[in-house]
Amino acid sequence: MKIQPLADRIVVRPAEAEEKTKGGIILPDTVKEKPVWGEVIAAGPGKVSENGTKIAMDVKVGDKVLYGKYSGTEITVDGQEVLIMRESDIFAIIPR
Repeated sequence: MKIQPLADRIVVRPAEAEEKTKGGIILPDTVKEKPVWGEVIAAGPGKVSENGTKIAMDVKVGDKVLYGKYSGTEITVDGQEVLIMRESDIFAIIPR
């Protein structure tokens, strides 16, 4: 992927929406729930504080993260739908 986010922004590949319920009912596209977790595929270098020091990022490429339902901006890069958001939009890193 050819995108390098700036400052404290990250690029996340959202998880796939569920195709069917636990009971086996196949869901149409109109009722599929938007996923709230995904994988970090690019991360910026970190935010610069007002006194000029760089604040390191807590997330890194490859982390699985939990984010808000309406967080980020949807973009298409190399034909792939991804989200770009600030690190502060991330609620948690999901352990492997």
